[in-house]
This record gives sequence, C-alpha cells and structure tokens, in this order.
Amino acid sequence: MYDIGIIGGGTAGLTAAIYGQRAGKRTLVIEGGAFGGQITTSPKVENYPGIASVSGSEFSMNLLDQAMKLGTEPVRERVTGILEEDGIKIIVTTEREYPCKSIILATGVTHRHLGVPGEERLTGAGVSYCATCDGMFFRGKEVAVVGGGSTALQDAEFLSEYCSKVYLIHRRDSFRGEERIVEGLKKKENVTFILDSVVKEICGEIQVEGLELQNLKTGEKKKLPVSGVFVAVGQIPKNDPFENVVKLDADGFILAAEDCMTSGAGIFAAGDCRTKEVRQLTTAAADGAVAALAACKYLAE
Repeated sequence: MYDIGIIGGGTAGLTAAIYGQRAGKRTLVIEGGAFGGQITTSPKVENYPGIASVSGSEFSMNLLDQAMKLGTEPVRERVTGILEEDGIKIIVTTEREYPCKSIILATGVTHRHLGVPGEERLTGAGVSYCATCDGMFFRGKEVAVVGGGSTALQDAEFLSEYCSKVYLIHRRDSFRGEERIVEGLKKKENVTFILDSVVKEICGEIQVEGLELQNLKTGEKKKLPVSGVFVAVGQIPKNDPFENVVKLDADGFILAAEDCMTSGAGIFAAGDCRTKEVRQLTTAAADGAVAALAACKYLAE
C-alpha cells in the first residue's frame, strides 16, 4: 500500500515525489515513457530560478536522482485507469495494480498535430515534433518550424545553429513567445519569418521535400522547398483514462483548484495536465509541491 501514487514522471510528478518522501510518505511514481518529461528534450534551461543554465536532460535526471535517493519507487509502466475499492484507490497499469491512499495526476501533455495531408505519412521521414531530438539529422539543410509560441521560437533558435536555413511559419502577424528570443532570431541571417501563413500540405514521396503554404490575408499559395518540418503548434492533455474519476474541462484538462485538488476525493492534479493559465517549468514544480502537501494534508484528516 502506497501513501501517494503519482502518475507521470516529469517535473511536476518528480517534485511531488520529493515532497512526499520528505514528508515521510511511501511514494510511487509511474511513468509510461521516459522519466523527466518534456523538459528532457530542451537543449538549455535558462529560466529556472537559481540555475543560470542547464540542459533539460541534466535537470530532469537530477530531479529523478533526488527523488530516488529519498526513497521514491519509480515504475515504468503504462497506466490504463484508476479504480476505487473500499476507499482505497487503485492505479491500474498494463502490468499490475497499485493500491494507494491518495493519487497525484501529473500526466503532462502530448504534441498537437497540424492535421494536413502528408503529415502522418512523413512523420519520422522529415516531419518531427522534437527539434532537439531530430535537429542534428538536418545539419546543413533547409528546414521549417511551424508555430508561434515559446516552443516554436526555441526550436528555431536551436535549429539555426545547425541548419543552413530556418523558416519560422506562424498563422498570425506576431509571436506569443518571449520577445527576447524573437529579437534574437531577427538578427540571425539564416532565419526567415513567414507570418500570416499556414501549412496546407507537407509534400514528398518518401521524405519531406517541401511545404505548400497559404497566406491567410491574401489567399496566395506557394511552395516552400525544405528537407524537414518541425511542428510546434501546441499540446493536448492525456487524461482520457481518468475521465471517470475526475472532471475535465472542454479541452480535456483536469479541473483542479489552487491546492491542486480535483473533483475526486484524495485525487490531485499537478503540472501541465490541469486547467491553468501558465504552463512553465517553474509552475510544474510549484504544482508538484502544492499537490504533495495537499495529499499529505488529506492523509492526515
């Protein structure tokens, strides 16, 4: 029997594990993929207080190491749902069941797709959702980044160090991400902004050969020859397995109060998986701490 069962091994989940173990609670973290979450793919983390610069993989591995040294039990299994029997919550995975007194959902999000012809067929053949994972395969080549938020800007910044040309395509006339990065990209000779435009098709037989773009203001269509396209148009939650135990908003994010408490007694939500205005590394860590302390309070009642 675990005091706290955490579903998701990213920044929020691992921070919750650290706080749970430090409070003397037997804590379990279940992760279906790689521990560390999305931040592991970031080449640099420079906006976390107290740490001037660190790679995302180093940051996340330090979190995992700290949690494990405190006694957290990590498990690599895919969670399929949550059951409740006689007041005990049971995390169900593809392998077994884990009884817990309380649960913290820290499932994060997944990448949103463009939904255009050629995208699915050419994924892994020039279409990527992770610039830091696949960028090196396009050294010296021309590529496109699609999106207007911080992730798209960071992807363009990263790729500009390796690729001969980076086109940053955004459907609006201004970006939502950090102005500092935007200004830095404007100064790079190998970065070109294509604004007010959308991708209509990703072209190529076996590999990506180019994009068909359309300007939303003029309606004009044009071909853009590129060898790769990095999609960074947002994220969607992975909360479907839990819709029977907690309330979700219209977009599928978990509804949770400031104390991270959900509609399910003894079930808390932390990080990007819950409804919130800001999704950053610092807010994920903060949620993890708040959720763990709220779970401890629940256990004491």
